[in-house]
Amino acid sequence: MTRLKRLLFLNEILLNEMPHYREDAAGFPKNVNGQRRLLRSLMNVRPAGEIAREFLREQDILLQEEATEKGIVRLSSLPTVADVSQGNALPRGMPAKRMILWQGDITRLAADGIVNAANSALLGCFVPCHGCIDNAIHSAAGVQLRNACDRLMKEQGHEEPTGRAKITPAFNLPSRYVLHTVGPIISAGRNPTAKEAALLSDCYRSCLELAAKHQLQSLAFCCISTGEFHFPGEQAAQIAVQTVSDWLTQHDSALTVVFDVFKTEDAEVYRKVLGIK
Repeated sequence: MTRLKRLLFLNEILLNEMPHYREDAAGFPKNVNGQRRLLRSLMNVRPAGEIAREFLREQDILLQEEATEKGIVRLSSLPTVADVSQGNALPRGMPAKRMILWQGDITRLAADGIVNAANSALLGCFVPCHGCIDNAIHSAAGVQLRNACDRLMKEQGHEEPTGRAKITPAFNLPSRYVLHTVGPIISAGRNPTAKEAALLSDCYRSCLELAAKHQLQSLAFCCISTGEFHFPGEQAAQIAVQTVSDWLTQHDSALTVVFDVFKTEDAEVYRKVLGIK
């Protein structure tokens, strides 16, 4: 099956489920790029629920092909903070050999776990093709991820509290697991309170505890709360690095932690906080 035929096949299944989107779908070009954007849009808006086995088969083929094409990044190929410090004095007590700073798409990382900055519903982003990391992770993992989150939330019976974390399989991502955590929301232009700073630290700590519980050897953090949730980037990086450093120092764990940044400005902030010149 060609990629275009596979996309048309997948979109038709979703449009049969959600016929109210057919009129909108007609506006997408009948080429690979247009139908791929339509598929992501439909996957984003699709509510959790059972889906045809043939959809999952063809979706998985597509997403795994795309993952290979994007390039899977293995942690063994990435230098640690200690490796790139070039003899510079690092902050005292920092476990630099167990920490990595990497700039790139977190959905490419073949870590044991990657962290998703989720919202309190924990079901992923429903805005078609939105630029948030929640949307990117769910879109690359496949519809199974929303279904897995939905099962967790139905068992829990209430929204996910800020500062806590849940774990699911990663499905079509190169990682093994996704850890979902809800960071504090800061009104644009406002400085975080001490309580909000503590809640952000809780996000990192909860994920680390969950990773240890499930015997993960590596965990990649995104910049929790700094995007749509407006937590100031440098303060968030300081909290992230301090919390992770303290946890790694205090626990007998072989865990390697990746600070994954996407924007160059975030990379510069983390280099400053980590003491990398």
